[in-house]
Amino acid sequence: MIFPDLTAFYGGLLGILFILLSVWVTLGRAQYKAHHGDGGQVQLQRRIRIHANFAEYVPLALLLIGLNEASGVESWMVRTMLIALMTARIIHPFGMLAPEGSLQQYALRAPAMVVTWIVILIASLLLITSQ
Repeated sequence: MIFPDLTAFYGGLLGILFILLSVWVTLGRAQYKAHHGDGGQVQLQRRIRIHANFAEYVPLALLLIGLNEASGVESWMVRTMLIALMTARIIHPFGMLAPEGSLQQYALRAPAMVVTWIVILIASLLLITSQ
């Protein structure tokens, strides 16, 4: 089995979230009439970065978690990493959209990124040390 059950399920959920973010960016481009680039619109820039950030981190995280699941890491650990990743990726856009320097920005954006990094780090270390 290439992608075990838990990773496949959460991968499907994260895929749906990616499509929702993609549509959101597309609607923003239409709203601001900026079909190439961001048209200098701060809100569109943020949408684009939210989408790009997702695209930058989630595939690697899913791959690493899936490899852990396939190599026999305890299902509770795999599920914990997947739930943490999913939660972080849902929260991250709210922090990115918060006013610059606001408490909401710091309370949501930074923790979401740190959780994403921790998931990638733990999944990586588990793969390295399990060999």
